[in-house]
Amino acid sequence: MNLAANICALTQGQQPELMLFDLDGTLIDSVPDLASAVDSMLTELGLPVAGRGKVSHWVGNGADMLVRRALAGGNESKASAFHGDEIRAARAVFDRAYLDCLHSATGAFEGVDEFLKGLDVIKVLITNKPRKFTEPLLKSLGWQNEFRFILCGDDLSEKKPSPLPVLHACAETGIIPQRALMIGDSRHDIAAAKAAGVATIAVTYGYNHGEDIRDSAPDLVIDSFSELLA
Repeated sequence: MNLAANICALTQGQQPELMLFDLDGTLIDSVPDLASAVDSMLTELGLPVAGRGKVSHWVGNGADMLVRRALAGGNESKASAFHGDEIRAARAVFDRAYLDCLHSATGAFEGVDEFLKGLDVIKVLITNKPRKFTEPLLKSLGWQNEFRFILCGDDLSEKKPSPLPVLHACAETGIIPQRALMIGDSRHDIAAAKAAGVATIAVTYGYNHGEDIRDSAPDLVIDSFSELLA
């Protein structure tokens, strides 16, 4: 599969040698199942349910932060102030609920499956989602062999928006950042890639905490993966 000329222009005028992908909000619409798990957790804890709209704004920083935001009703200061032991029990409830419904309603966005399976470059998945959720989810989508490897939120000492996972992917594949591309839906994806010196493509349909992804100044913005094809 050849990529469109405007994509190649981002990587020294040639087809990129490494493509890095975010998962939630970029490749898959996971909010329906995440919201179901969050609401199950809140109900068990005697708290008001949140619903898909709110949960879609809370996704992106890993499961711990999602649970924190849910318990805090979306208040960022309160969410960050919780001690680990204050959220441990809630996290256990969330984990159980999410594993039960992991791929009940989650599916790939339009064009993504075709794009991944036709792409003839090294592909690495970089997600803030914990590995225990990521691996069975990829298997349910038939993507367990689509990536050279996957980097999850609990694999390294830092996760996005830190550039560490992006730099780690480049180092492990032997591809310099200037010949890599990062595709994501949130400011964390764009910030991580930019700090690593990797060109960025953002999708408009993702979650991104309710913000316009253009505010993060990605190198290219697309509405669909079909736009990446020649």
